Amino acid sequence: MAGGWARDGAVQEQIDASIEDELARLKSRRSPVGESLTHCAECEEPIPEKRRQALPGVKLCIDCQQERDGAYQTRGGINRRGSKDSQLK
Repeated sequence: MAGGWARDGAVQEQIDASIEDELARLKSRRSPVGESLTHCAECEEPIPEKRRQALPGVKLCIDCQQERDGAYQTRGGINRRGSKDSQLK
């Protein structure tokens, strides 16, 4: 398929790269690192032993984690790899 200035498969590569970036971002937020805390970093409530065993490196209690997960986070909706400006360099 003709893609103008783009080589064959370039569009699919951009889509794949965007998906990989998003998955990496989600995985980095999901897996805590380091040693688990015995008390929540925000509210100082004890973190149950079962939670610390299930999620090594956990820093927040369940309530604080649910509150943080539910908070609205804005993100830029621009695919920088596919923007014209990035191709002009």
